[in-house]
Amino acid sequence: MEAIRLLRQALRALEEGGEGPEWIGARVRVLISLALATAEVGSTVEGFRGLKRAQAQLDLLPDGARRQELQAVVSGQRALLLFRVGRLAESLALFDAIIPTLERLDEGDGLLLARTVLNRAQIHAEMSNLDAASRDFDRAIKLAAEHDHTRLEGKARHGLGDLAQLAGDIPGALRHYDEATRILESAAPGWLARVRIDQARALLVAGLAEEAARHLDEALPELRRNRVIQDVAEAEVARAAAALLEGDIALARKLAVTARRRFLRRGNAPWAEVAALTRHRADAMEALESGARPPARLPSGLVRLAERLAGLGLRDEAAAARLLAVRLLLRRGEVDAAAAQLARVPRPRRTTPVDHRMLLRLCRAELAVATGRTRSALAQARGGLTELGWARDRMGGLDLLCGTAVHGQELGALAVGLVLDTATGEGGARRLFAWQERTRAQVYRYEPMPAIDDPVLAKHITEMRHVQRTVQQHRLAGRSVAALEQRYAWLQREASRLGWYTSRWGRPRPVSSPEEVADTLGHRVLVSLVGHGDALAAVVVRDGRFRLVRLGSLGEAEETAQQLHADLDALAPDHLPAALATAVTASARRRAAALDDLLIRPLRGVLGDRELVIIPTGSLHALPWGALPTLRGRALSIAPSATAWVAAASNPGPESVVLVGGPGVPGAVGEVRQLRSVYPNASIVDGELATSANVLSALDGSGVAHLVAHGAHEPANALFSRLDLVDGPLFAHEAARLAKPPERVVLAACELALSHIRPGEEALGFAGALLASGSRTVVGAVARVGDGAAAEAMADLHRQLAAGTSPAVALAEATAADPLRRPFLCLGAG
Repeated sequence: MEAIRLLRQALRALEEGGEGPEWIGARVRVLISLALATAEVGSTVEGFRGLKRAQAQLDLLPDGARRQELQAVVSGQRALLLFRVGRLAESLALFDAIIPTLERLDEGDGLLLARTVLNRAQIHAEMSNLDAASRDFDRAIKLAAEHDHTRLEGKARHGLGDLAQLAGDIPGALRHYDEATRILESAAPGWLARVRIDQARALLVAGLAEEAARHLDEALPELRRNRVIQDVAEAEVARAAAALLEGDIALARKLAVTARRRFLRRGNAPWAEVAALTRHRADAMEALESGARPPARLPSGLVRLAERLAGLGLRDEAAAARLLAVRLLLRRGEVDAAAAQLARVPRPRRTTPVDHRMLLRLCRAELAVATGRTRSALAQARGGLTELGWARDRMGGLDLLCGTAVHGQELGALAVGLVLDTATGEGGARRLFAWQERTRAQVYRYEPMPAIDDPVLAKHITEMRHVQRTVQQHRLAGRSVAALEQRYAWLQREASRLGWYTSRWGRPRPVSSPEEVADTLGHRVLVSLVGHGDALAAVVVRDGRFRLVRLGSLGEAEETAQQLHADLDALAPDHLPAALATAVTASARRRAAALDDLLIRPLRGVLGDRELVIIPTGSLHALPWGALPTLRGRALSIAPSATAWVAAASNPGPESVVLVGGPGVPGAVGEVRQLRSVYPNASIVDGELATSANVLSALDGSGVAHLVAHGAHEPANALFSRLDLVDGPLFAHEAARLAKPPERVVLAACELALSHIRPGEEALGFAGALLASGSRTVVGAVARVGDGAAAEAMADLHRQLAAGTSPAVALAEATAADPLRRPFLCLGAG
């Protein structure tokens, strides 16, 4: 707006001047800039009108180099406005006509040519001409570097990010966006909000709705202040998409309606229809989740929208609208109409986003179910999950691998539900087990790769450690920590962001077959829980045979498990008043018995007295299984998937022992030194030596690692769950990227076996990050533990381990004396 005021002032001054070529040329330039600025904050109609005035002035100039250059500028700005309103073919034709003229003029600083090539690259990218776009972006970067046009180089790298996103290379896109941000922070800070919009879109492709929402919430206030209407509206559409992934339908609808109004005021019909599609998605999601028969207006409105989108050349968006109509028609029982609409959906292209691909697969599967073709539905689910796996394999860090699973949740649930509903006999149980393994805990099937050192990431983590340590000191001194906590949150976000692309997490391994799992089990029995709706069942694998057992209500089991967890937290303090301890213990025993009746009693005849491997579902990952009466003293291990358990159960490593004692834990140092009598040759890292660097060095390549330290589970970001050491926290991120993580890890700190359940049944926390990185077994608590109870349990555990007892058996004996106050689990191989 300030630019517009100054340009109008300049124009008034110029109109009072002369009519010579210099005056005319100056008026043309001002009119061009004014046209583009007014188009950004108002209607593009005003922008085109302003360019028409500039052209009228230009026609007064005699022919020559000056007129040719200004003609190229006017045409270039017209092409840019055409691009902003979605008239891509017209825009590209204009840019193609301009560039030879600019090459011939051979301007000295190369600015106009570089800018025009960059703009054409963006058109090619929008039209999915990826090779042509790549050539133009590279040329723009070369021209910008030759003539020191830093801002243009940053914008071109931003464009390369868009190009990588179109090609499905999300880590590459995020890397380019970060490079652009570093360049533009000083060269063109006003452009950073636009970069954030595209970063958010890439994160949405990776299923990271919360992170995308944060990027957009940071960008939107600045965009609104500057009244860059097109970018404001695009950001609102992306924010609405993030809200849909998070399940906030009301916010998504509100933002989509507002964005559509903005686009209509600008005369941008294509983007207005994209905003309309987002609003229809919100309406469709609400209708599908309600379980009621959707009103006829919803699918008919989507079909009409699909026609309009197709007419505007928005192929993928038109397909998405039609697919949503298919789902609603199927819910209405209009199977023939759904099939007719599905037949009109084109095959995906190279640049079709993964969420659109999964929606197509889901619609095909749901139509197959509606027409009684179960086998065809399962084939679609199998193909879709395979396709999603290919997309996941291209992802970089752990968060991207986890997040991608969100796009296949409904498809996987449909397949598991179909198989569960029809499963009979051993063949049905085996088939259900195979489908479970296809859909759950995909991160754990990646073979970890060595981390690539990134100095910026290392710097952020070092500062995080320092800030966290300072926060603790300030709290003890009664000083304010608000600014420090804000800095810590910013550093954590930056470290997470760098982790998305600085180093790939690992190489994919195949999902274990039922036969491979059965062979590896040996004498053990595996119980794989499966939930669908409120139904809960278990596939039991014993002696090479598979059996399906129907259990009780999943909702009831999860609610009772949460209540038991609260009881155990209340019971944890070492010196609880006797009356309170008695009351809480009675409550915990009742809830443990109720869970035993729900989950274990129906299985008793199959389990016998053998060692168990349990694959939980949902929040049951945090259940203290040893507290259930039937399982008290029973050797058992908890794994995120059978595939993960098979990988962890092989290749035992060296038996070197590391004992770590952190600061501030009552009796911690004494406990570590007591264990020296159990492990005479153990390495001890305690006292002032217990720094993050020393502990990481000791852990690398160790066989058994015992860690006594306070810790904290970070639900929002598993890799930043932490152990508190002398110099500040040791993060799961660091321990998980060791070249040779410890084979067996014992976490004596409270709650570090807790996990945050991500899409695809991914249970991740400090312990989960260690398991995903290659540790075979992790022993940790899933609830608060008193220091005395923890010390006693750990002493009993290590006496057994040192004698050669397996971790699962050793932990069962160590916790049997008081399972309610020793809520430790053996995670992994056992």
